[in-house]
Amino acid sequence: MPYRAPVEDYKFLFEHVVDLEAVRGTERFEDATDDVTQAILTEAGKMCSEIIAPLQREGDLHPAHLENGVVRTSPGFAEGFKAIAEGGWIGMAADPEYGGMGLPMALTAAVGDMMSGACLSLQLAPLMAQGQIEALEHHASDEIKDLYLPKLISGEWTGTMNLTEPQAGSDVGALTSKAEDNGDGTYSISGQKVYITWGDHDFGGNVCHLVLARLPGAPAGTKGISLFLVPKFIPEADGSLGKRNGVNVVSLEHKLGIHGSPTCVLEYADATGWLVGAKEGGMAAMFTMMNNARLGVGGQGIGVAEGAYQHALAYAQDRKQGKTQDETSKGSILGHADVRRMLTTMKADIFAGRAIAASNAVAIDMANATGDKAWKARAALLTPITKAFGTDMGIAVADTGIQVHGGMGFVEETGAAQYARDVRVTAIYEGTNGIQAMDLVARKMMDGGEAAMALLDEIEADVEKAKEVFPDLAKDVWDAAESLREATEWLVAQSDLQERFAGAFPYLRAFARVLGGHLHLKAAMADQGGAREKLARFYIQRMLPEHAALLAHAQAGAADLYALSPDELAA
Repeated sequence: MPYRAPVEDYKFLFEHVVDLEAVRGTERFEDATDDVTQAILTEAGKMCSEIIAPLQREGDLHPAHLENGVVRTSPGFAEGFKAIAEGGWIGMAADPEYGGMGLPMALTAAVGDMMSGACLSLQLAPLMAQGQIEALEHHASDEIKDLYLPKLISGEWTGTMNLTEPQAGSDVGALTSKAEDNGDGTYSISGQKVYITWGDHDFGGNVCHLVLARLPGAPAGTKGISLFLVPKFIPEADGSLGKRNGVNVVSLEHKLGIHGSPTCVLEYADATGWLVGAKEGGMAAMFTMMNNARLGVGGQGIGVAEGAYQHALAYAQDRKQGKTQDETSKGSILGHADVRRMLTTMKADIFAGRAIAASNAVAIDMANATGDKAWKARAALLTPITKAFGTDMGIAVADTGIQVHGGMGFVEETGAAQYARDVRVTAIYEGTNGIQAMDLVARKMMDGGEAAMALLDEIEADVEKAKEVFPDLAKDVWDAAESLREATEWLVAQSDLQERFAGAFPYLRAFARVLGGHLHLKAAMADQGGAREKLARFYIQRMLPEHAALLAHAQAGAADLYALSPDELAA
């Protein structure tokens, strides 16, 4: 079925739910007027629906492959990437000094969501470039910025990030890649990196790798890691491509999904690289890129969920099986209560995830525009929630989409299974969702829960305004927020991090449920009597109550997790 980009959802969110107007009110983003926002969303939606979405099945059925050392991409992908680049969509949030638009991250995130729903495999290419652009803007020398940023922003060159190694996995500090100072401002990089998204392609231009490696004598662990920019071709001073660098694709991973996205094993053999940021400051520089990517990956989960939902809804509207009493469904399975339950759950969760991600992006924009510590703390708090909930929700929605199709969902020809296969990796890369949860209850609670409490105060202030209009819904959201407040107080009182980690995952999910209830309530206030109020009632009455069980789990401690010995687990 044709994909329809969720343009109207974003117009509603930005106007009524997440306060994009506050972002426009800052000097930095004053040019992001309502007219500009509307035009951006409309044009991006058109591109995603008409140009990118038709590539979804092509990437799955005709995967990227390695041919005589050259990565061959899926049919139409080069043209699709060209459309993204020529539209200026890669550099939306980038510095205008280097050719970017300087637009809010909220708009970049919205377009990323739309691209992901259209074709996740292709969307990964601009996402990687956007993360590299931000890392270079913050940490690279002026010389590197002048040479690389215009090329990356225009899409003439693409970018990657190289963290993982075969023996290290998520333990980045265990890497063995090494860097030697050449004495001329360059470094010689050697080692192997795995799971490198869009590590190479046949689009032309250059592929620019941000690579973590260790200098001689550097401390062990993450503290001794430096970051280097290593291009596939060493550029000349004028930006033209020079000689081939010492980096090669060893193989492509054979993956469960995202077949159109080449995931490479890269070998560096005395490759020439340039230091980005300070020596042994690689992780700080790379986290700039990773945090950008975590918001983007949350958006990927949301986008794929949208695609899966639209696919399932179209099937349900057309499929006739059994009899129902619902005349509005015209004899289709949409009239069956359980099918209606599944589809409404999908729609309600997508809105919750999308609203959380948009709130996260607005907080990033406000932090960037004002430098305010409270906004920085809000953005940091919401990032792991956006990433983990957006992707877990995307997996659940895609799985439900298969169920809506029934037996036909298990048949590859319908395309329903592709959404589930494609989205599954999003809960793994850019930090597994378990790592996101641990980050939330540890690093993000180092302030004693101050940022979390400030957000709960804001939720309860909004609920107060809603009490006169929707007293029942407002009470449910208020009670949930108070339960989350009590759980947060318990959490920060635990000095033993193991006690926090044991309940980290359900705590994050409960936090997302409460945020979803709050944002649905705001939507209902803006659309009283309309479809968004009806959807909010469904979410708040049927889905929000999950928070109570999740918070009980979150506060259960660690003892029972370790009660079974390894031998007993294996028995």
